[in-house]
Amino acid sequence: MRDALSNLGVASRETRDESADTLEVSPGPLTGNTTIDCGLAGTVMRFAPPLAALATGDVVFDGDEGARRRPMATTIDSLRKLGVDVDDDGRGTLPFTVHGTGRVRGGDITIDASASSQFVSGLLLAAPRFDEGLTLRHSGEHLPSMPHIDMTISCLRARGVDVNSPEPGVWRVEPGPISGVDIVIEPDLSNAAPFLCAAVIAGGTVTIPDWPESTTQVGADLATYLPLFGATVTRDSYGLSVDGGEGVRGGRRIPGVTLDLSTGGELAPALVALAALADGPSEFTGIAHLRGHETDRLAALVTEINTLGGRATELPDGIRLEPATLHGGEWHSYHDHRMATAGAIIGLAVDGVEVENIATTTKTLPDFPRMWLEMLGE
Repeated sequence: MRDALSNLGVASRETRDESADTLEVSPGPLTGNTTIDCGLAGTVMRFAPPLAALATGDVVFDGDEGARRRPMATTIDSLRKLGVDVDDDGRGTLPFTVHGTGRVRGGDITIDASASSQFVSGLLLAAPRFDEGLTLRHSGEHLPSMPHIDMTISCLRARGVDVNSPEPGVWRVEPGPISGVDIVIEPDLSNAAPFLCAAVIAGGTVTIPDWPESTTQVGADLATYLPLFGATVTRDSYGLSVDGGEGVRGGRRIPGVTLDLSTGGELAPALVALAALADGPSEFTGIAHLRGHETDRLAALVTEINTLGGRATELPDGIRLEPATLHGGEWHSYHDHRMATAGAIIGLAVDGVEVENIATTTKTLPDFPRMWLEMLGE
C-alpha cells in the first residue's frame, strides 16, 4: 500500500525507536502515468483505484497470478458509473487501467458488494474528494464483514468527514476537507488468531499485548469464539490471554461448534483448523465470499483437511466437519497467508504436517516463522 501511494506521488517517511514504528504521510497532488503492483493484497486492488481516478494520468493495476483471479468487476463498474474511464478489456479482473483526470464527479450509484466489503470501503474513503460526494447503495442480498465498513466510517468521521448511513446498505459521504490526524494503530487482531488457537492445541497460555478495550476489528470476536472450543479467555491492563490448559497435545478434548461467521470470515481458516481436531461435528456458515479471496478458501480448506484424513464437506455458504483422526502430510498454502497459518495450527497437533511455502505469510506477518518458534519456546 505504501508503494502504491508513493507511485501516486504521496510522500511518506518511516522512523523507528524502541517504543514504536512511526509512519508520517504527507498529502499532495496525485499523479498518474505509473503502474501499481497489488501483489495479493485485496485492500490495494480495491482501495487504490478510486484514488487513481483522482490522479492526473493513466494508472495501470496488476498483481500476482492469484490476484488476477480475484473479482474486481464491482470496483471497475462503480468507477465507470462515476464517470471514470477504466480499460479492462472486458475481463472484470486485473490487469486494468484507470485513466485519471484529477477529478471524479461522484453522485449516486448502486453496486453489489456481496463478494467483499472492500468494494464499499474503497469508494467511501475516496468519496470526500469527489465533486458531488457519494451516495452509495448496496443491491445484493448479503453484505459480508460489516464491521470493516463500520471501521471505515469511524476512520472518516475521525478526520472530520461528514458521513452517515440513512438506512441499512446505504451510505452518504459529503464532499469536503479531510483533516490530518495522529493515530496509534491497533494490533491486527485477526493476525492474532493462529497464535491464540495455538494455546488450545499445544496447551499453555498465549497473551497478545495491547488488546484494545473496544474496536471495530472482527478479530475481537476471538474472545467469544475460543471459549466455545474449551479455552479460558481473560484480559487485564496488559492484554488478552487464552489458556488452553493441557491442550489437545496433552489429551484435552475439544468440542465441535456451530458458527455463523458472516461478520468475521477472515477468522474462518484458523477456526476451521481447530474444528478439524474436535471430537464433535462443526459447521461454519456465512462465508461464501471466501471463495473470492486470495484463493477459494472453502475449497482449499476442504481439500487440505481431507488430504490429511479429515472429513470436511463444502456447503453452499460454508464448511461442515465430522470428527476424524488426522495424519501427517503436505499442506498446501495456495499463496494464501491464512491457509498457511491454518496448516501451522493443525501441525501443532498432528506430527509430520509440512506447510508448503510458509513464506506466503509475509503478506501480513513478515516474521511469522520466528514468532511461531519463539511462542513454542524453540
